[in-house]
Amino acid sequence: MGSALIAITILWGFVFIYAVMATMDFGAGFWSMIYYNRDKTKATNIANRYLSPTWEVTNVFIVAIVVAIYSLFPGAAYTLGTVLLIPGSMILLLLTIRSAFLVFSHVADHYRKMLTYISGISGILIPALLISVLPVSHGGFVDFSNGKHALLIKDLFTSPNEYAFIAFAICSTLFLSSLLLADYSKAAKEWDAYRVYRKDSMILGPITLLSAFFIMWTLKSEAPWLYEKMMDHLPLLLVSLLFFIIGGLAIYLPRDKNGIKGYPRLAVIAVTIQYMVASYVYGHAHLPYFIYPDLDIQSGFTDPSSFRAVFTIYIVGFLILFPGFVYFWSLFMNDKRYLRQKSE
Repeated sequence: MGSALIAITILWGFVFIYAVMATMDFGAGFWSMIYYNRDKTKATNIANRYLSPTWEVTNVFIVAIVVAIYSLFPGAAYTLGTVLLIPGSMILLLLTIRSAFLVFSHVADHYRKMLTYISGISGILIPALLISVLPVSHGGFVDFSNGKHALLIKDLFTSPNEYAFIAFAICSTLFLSSLLLADYSKAAKEWDAYRVYRKDSMILGPITLLSAFFIMWTLKSEAPWLYEKMMDHLPLLLVSLLFFIIGGLAIYLPRDKNGIKGYPRLAVIAVTIQYMVASYVYGHAHLPYFIYPDLDIQSGFTDPSSFRAVFTIYIVGFLILFPGFVYFWSLFMNDKRYLRQKSE
């Protein structure tokens, strides 16, 4: 179990990084659509400046997730691929559409409005579909009889827990992205856009928290095994809630030295830590299952020699790529010429 635990930790790390980066990315596309043609706030301009250099980097991690599943858990890859064929295909289709339209929206001026709307709508649908994978793993939605694996779509989409996760995904996407865009607007000294995104985050924060409680409430009846194991880590869940409150206070209360309300960067950091702690509790409680109770991480794990080779490659790749990602992010968030460029 030791090697399998290391492998699933790597996979969950990729999932968490992608989840945070992608929600900010998808949400920025949605806000770009919402504030389209509102020149006074320049909110769309800020969202597009964020989207332009980041969406390509974000997609690196979804590739890493797929590669990690097939290289570390080949025994589980077939089952997961079969069960998630329909939602997975829809996700890939929407990702393709969104990526294509994001590219074309910068070169085809005549169709920019339509392309912006398509990328914005797909940017909300994708996280809703992505998170719908999680309730599938809780058990009761996959038929393993007669040696076949089939997703019970009707049962899945009549489950309150499924809609609780979808609501949480949409709220989190909009909340995290509005926080980051508030921080980005403040760094760019676009104060009208900053006030717009700060207000959005103040509205969406409490709604996101309520959706998280809704998840726990539906888990209690639909996946009691997972709910009980998560409650075993109640102190960590309270720590997660504390960081959420810190993030909320950071965006609500203080004024900086220039008299501007809110410290959005502190809020982004605190809320990201909150999601990290909460995802750890969920992931730890979910062990050792991919899909409860029929598919666990040990039965799908690769052989030890292959794991050692793959693990070494991941370590080397991480050492090469991580400094590059950090350098890219520091340039992106601190390059004053890029931050303060004006719209055409």
